[in-house]
Amino acid sequence: MILADKIINERKKNGWSQEDLAEMLDVSRQSVSKWEGAQSVPDLQKILKMAEVFGVSTDYLLKDELEPDNREAVSEGRYDFDEPALRRVSLEEATEYISTRKEILPKIGLGVFLCITSPVILIFLAGLSASGLCNISQKACVAIGLVCLFIQIGYAVFLFITRSGKLAKFDFLEKLNFETEYGVDGMVKERLSENESLNTRALTTGVLMCVLGALPLIICSVLEMSSFVITSMVCLLLLLVGTAVYLFVSVCGVNSSYHVLLQDGDYSKEKKKTNAKLEPLVSAYWMLIVVIYLAISFLTGRWDRTWIIWAVSGVLFALIRIIAESFVRKD
Repeated sequence: MILADKIINERKKNGWSQEDLAEMLDVSRQSVSKWEGAQSVPDLQKILKMAEVFGVSTDYLLKDELEPDNREAVSEGRYDFDEPALRRVSLEEATEYISTRKEILPKIGLGVFLCITSPVILIFLAGLSASGLCNISQKACVAIGLVCLFIQIGYAVFLFITRSGKLAKFDFLEKLNFETEYGVDGMVKERLSENESLNTRALTTGVLMCVLGALPLIICSVLEMSSFVITSMVCLLLLLVGTAVYLFVSVCGVNSSYHVLLQDGDYSKEKKKTNAKLEPLVSAYWMLIVVIYLAISFLTGRWDRTWIIWAVSGVLFALIRIIAESFVRKD
């Protein structure tokens, strides 16, 4: 409930008209009408006077998250105000965070896409050479494929480093608890509502691409088609999965920005505590997977097959996280 709603609620609870409240606060009825319509905000002196008139605290009036059900607790001082003061996020800061995420996340998504699809050229050229459809030697195909792979990964790393730095100053929003100033929650909820349909389409499309992307590969394998056709289907699968992940990062990632500011869902205060405890485990897990992937790939030279490590690791990570979260909650 925002300030405007609270003024209306408290005025009607006391049986006062707008004229009655205006007279008590020494303002015009039009001023009260604008406050209740959220067209303007009373200054600090008027808020202090209003808190006195309504018999509530200024905290209750100014904090959107405090509802009528707990106004008495606020008025009687039963909230623990000895806790460390939380950082307050202004409307300007929230707007900057959203616009920065909209600018940066498509670049981050491109980087992830490049990482996922980095073996595609290598796999395709290796399959092409093995099928005898080109005169290029297998060693030359592997060399060209590896060069393309490292170029893609190098550019992806460049995108991660240069773009992620711009979001570093907002890291506290995802990791720490905070308070929002007046108007922030209303603005965020409005943008979330506007973006919901786009997010749903992107999420649905991405999931379908991941699920249906494997069908051509399965069909070709069942029909026992040539190894080159099967290899091509593997490349197609990686491209589809890469595109799906790009949608998740660039579109759904922007949508998650609103939940970060509202501190709900995966970014609730309880989830932040859990994520903080699991962060070392997550970092160690993915570092280990990278080492395993590179070691097996270089030792075997089968870059056309070792990509499966990432798929298996993703499924295994989900299972490990669920188990780890259950232990953290018990603590």
